[in-house]
Amino acid sequence: MNKRAFLKSLGMVAGAAPLLSWSMPSPTFDPDTLLPKALKKGDWVGLISPSAATADRMQFTFAQEALEALGFKVKLGENLKNRRGHLAGTDEERASDLNLMFADQEVKAVICIRGGSGAARILPKLDYKLIQENPKPLMGYSDITALHCAIQAQTGLITFHGPNGSGSWNSFNVKQFEELFFNQKQVSYQNEMPKGDDLVVKSNRIQTLKGGKASGKLLGGNLTVLTALSGTPYYPDFTDSILFIEDISEDPYKIDRMMSTLQLNGTLDKAKGVIFGQCTDCNPGGGYGSLTVDQVLDDYLLPLGIPAYSGAMIGHVPKQFILPVGAQVSMDSDKGTITLDQKIFQDA
Repeated sequence: MNKRAFLKSLGMVAGAAPLLSWSMPSPTFDPDTLLPKALKKGDWVGLISPSAATADRMQFTFAQEALEALGFKVKLGENLKNRRGHLAGTDEERASDLNLMFADQEVKAVICIRGGSGAARILPKLDYKLIQENPKPLMGYSDITALHCAIQAQTGLITFHGPNGSGSWNSFNVKQFEELFFNQKQVSYQNEMPKGDDLVVKSNRIQTLKGGKASGKLLGGNLTVLTALSGTPYYPDFTDSILFIEDISEDPYKIDRMMSTLQLNGTLDKAKGVIFGQCTDCNPGGGYGSLTVDQVLDDYLLPLGIPAYSGAMIGHVPKQFILPVGAQVSMDSDKGTITLDQKIFQDA
């Protein structure tokens, strides 16, 4: 996956306010779910790099300034700027930064500066008991899927699939962040679909693969990273889940192979609904010598007979949903919506 080039190509993209609606939080939640502590402006947040190294030094500045603009004070990981090959330091250094941020009582949230590759290497070195005893939000996407999955499987802590520190902090993402973390609203996510100057809306359109509604625990992330964890202690239990997946720069035959893994390991059969985000630059090459991503999804999802839709604003796109991994949600595949069914932060 050429995620590094894609992430560097994303600028600070301005956008319109997100199409989100709110309601008061529900007092009930899954007793097996561990809620993180809430955030407020003025808190310290930790910035770490658990995956690939950052080559452009300005990305460190951009990430720190973005978090400060959100209202936080920023503590940099001791090994944030390290490099070992394509990695942001040794496995021990990267794992140490994450463990130390969870141990630091002053730090109230942990933000990953970028994805790339390498987070799975540190999973055996993380202190899951420490994480469980110090529940705080962790946010990132792409390769950070490895951390979301492992922390969910080992602790039940809700983490957040959303912008990386050096990613795009446009008005859409900022609005979601503030409503979710500061105002603690119970969010309903729906694609923003600007019409522009065209006769019909073409941007961010969803495709309903199988209509209907379903509820369950929201689990998933980057398809490549997710399937690579199959059969390990860091792969979550997808029983009664709402599965969400996305990817970038993968040929459709690779998407087919990975969807086959989800079928063979039982994940698809356990899910109650499936949401496919946006597969950026996943077009078939060689004319009609390949299945399309649409055909691959039809082959694997339609036989399940469960609600499913594609095109959600999830993935390697500038405007993306900030999703609480491990939270109870409801989905409507006809409308293309995801709605939180529980509070996601501990009471103050």
